Amino acid sequence: MDPLLDAAGRVGFVAGAAGGIGSAVVEVLRRAGARVAGTARGAKRLPAAAENFLPLTMDPISEDAVAAAMVQTAQAFGSIDMAVNMVGMVHAGPLAVTTLDDWRQGLEVNLTSCFLIAKHIYPHLKKSRGVLILCSSTNGLNGGSALSGPAYAAAKAGIINLNRYLAKEWAGDGIRVHCVAPGPVATPMLDRLTPAQHDALKAGLPLGAYTTADQVARAVAFLCSSAADNMTGTLTNVSGGLVLD
Repeated sequence: MDPLLDAAGRVGFVAGAAGGIGSAVVEVLRRAGARVAGTARGAKRLPAAAENFLPLTMDPISEDAVAAAMVQTAQAFGSIDMAVNMVGMVHAGPLAVTTLDDWRQGLEVNLTSCFLIAKHIYPHLKKSRGVLILCSSTNGLNGGSALSGPAYAAAKAGIINLNRYLAKEWAGDGIRVHCVAPGPVATPMLDRLTPAQHDALKAGLPLGAYTTADQVARAVAFLCSSAADNMTGTLTNVSGGLVLD
């Protein structure tokens, strides 16, 4: 059988590459043959530089930093064919205890980062007729909960419609845009939950287990592959059945 993704000769750009899902995406793309630039707020959290990996420090809500990271990637590898934004953060608690600073930070990190990355990756993907993958969440589909807070739910819903908007606007340039919506994923982000909260979450999963970071990464690989060449604007629900489309 053909591999899920043959990325030989292609270049990936992964924002949030030090996180649980982001690091899994980097690994999947590298295994598929891609050269990858991975960003984090602190490059020490990333793998060492290698022939097929470029670690970059990038503040995902600084326009200058985002633009510079794209330029560094293109200068190092010659192009950008696949861009993936896995930047994200959660808060916790109901609306009544959410501060204005929490609200603004949640929207900035989760949603504005998508806007900035899309804005500055566009000319590179136009040249390569590439693909952009954004990361939403089941919180953007079912309203979320106080486990992650209202800003997270609102931002993740906004990403879904930004995905649809970009898919339409960029289709004429041959750029595909997709969105993945994971449910609870077994990464350090869930370490904030109590044992009782873990039990309650798992009880709501028809398949009975948290999604793994690698499962999300392989969904990203499919969307980047030639098997998805005639797909754009899609929302891929990777949630163990938490949300049934």
